[in-house]
Amino acid sequence: MLKQTLQQKLLQKLSPQQIQFIKLLQVPTVSLDARIKEELEENPALEDGSLTNMNDPVEEYPDKDPDDDFNMEDNSYDDEFSVDEYIQEDDYKDYGGGYDHDDEDGKKEIPIAVQDSFFENLQNQLDLLALSDKDYVLGQQIIGSLDDDGYLRRPILSLIDDLAFSQNVIVEEDEVEEMLKIVQTFDPAGIGARNLQECLSIQLRKKDQNNPIIQQAQLVVENYLDEFTKKHYDKIEKQLGVTSEELKEIVNEILKLNPKPGDSGAVAGKQLQIIPDFHISNNDGVLHLTLNGRNAPELRVSRSYQEMFEHYEKAEKNDKKMREAVQFVKQKLDSAKWFIDAIKQRQQTLLKTMNAIMEYQYDYFLTGDDRMLKPMILKDIADKIEMDISTVSRVANSKYVQTEFGTFLLKSFFSEAIQTESGEEVSNKEVKKILEECIANEDKRKPLADEKLTEILKEKGYSIARRTVAKYREAMNIPVARLRKEL
Repeated sequence: MLKQTLQQKLLQKLSPQQIQFIKLLQVPTVSLDARIKEELEENPALEDGSLTNMNDPVEEYPDKDPDDDFNMEDNSYDDEFSVDEYIQEDDYKDYGGGYDHDDEDGKKEIPIAVQDSFFENLQNQLDLLALSDKDYVLGQQIIGSLDDDGYLRRPILSLIDDLAFSQNVIVEEDEVEEMLKIVQTFDPAGIGARNLQECLSIQLRKKDQNNPIIQQAQLVVENYLDEFTKKHYDKIEKQLGVTSEELKEIVNEILKLNPKPGDSGAVAGKQLQIIPDFHISNNDGVLHLTLNGRNAPELRVSRSYQEMFEHYEKAEKNDKKMREAVQFVKQKLDSAKWFIDAIKQRQQTLLKTMNAIMEYQYDYFLTGDDRMLKPMILKDIADKIEMDISTVSRVANSKYVQTEFGTFLLKSFFSEAIQTESGEEVSNKEVKKILEECIANEDKRKPLADEKLTEILKEKGYSIARRTVAKYREAMNIPVARLRKEL
């Protein structure tokens, strides 16, 4: 049977404007320009103030109380509204003020030397050879099948099939093998290899074959590569019948080889540039925080859209087409205002969060010593600025700060606490720093095992388990003791 019931529910929903703010908050500075450009293209009611002619009387969107930024309980459009809501004849000119605008050098592109790419370099070498049309096409197919490391990881039969189906060229397997040997003579040495062993062997064959060290290195690569990678040097000494000093020369010769020859021929392309969101400077022991000027763009409401409102004031309000047109204009103006509000609140949140982090880690930012880092988790900052943990997380995971000691991701300043034997809580980064120093100063012929590192830490007052030491070592990309061994 059908039955009617009355239920009362309490729900939390994010308004479209809050969602917009959340998305803008997690956008790093390097991507903010693209996001603003996208909004400018989609919304004609929004204008870039920096591109506007200074002689034109363009009005800026007025500042407002940040507590009112996203009060969107009423999303309906009123039939009657005033132009004064959008046009403000005041002299408010400090939008984006107080931020670091001395960033013109950072906006310039880094000059890149014009040179051939990795594949263009190989193609040029192929063009210099006197080849038949069939061999030339085959050589192009091989070069085009190399990966970024310079290896040919595709099976020979796949190349034969590709040539048959795509270019109607029929070749035999031995023809591909012969052409591959020719490509393997190209620079950089080791190109066109099918595995690491072949890559190193090709490079050694291009060296002086009369040198006994080169001959022994060739034997190691061809017969004892597995023992070499695992650093079982005693086994190699026994098999080759060489002394430790001779083996050291052989190992050094192999270590000079390039396991990824494709990298050496690749063009030094446009690097991913990290643009810091914040700058911290030390003025005689007093830290000064500034926000990157790129985070404070000059955005304005379009004057032409304001004039549409003025025209609406004089027009016949009962005209249906006019009302529809004005409804569209109002939507665009609202969208422009919401976007400017979101940008403003983004600035406020970034500064508030970073300022709290700077105060919490004040001693570290003064000295740059990792030992001065205090244990700090997201909740510590969230409680300090009275915001949600998720907000702090969005800021910390994608924002960088430039200090006198380098540029760092905010996330790197957060760490868990470890209690010493004296009961004092210290950051686990301090323990990692000590581990790093111990490993850097160890005897490489007898590297310290995790058990020994655990004992050293206990002697220094840090009582942690061996598995924790192993976890910290792996987090710092430091291999186990056996793989750190040197002759």
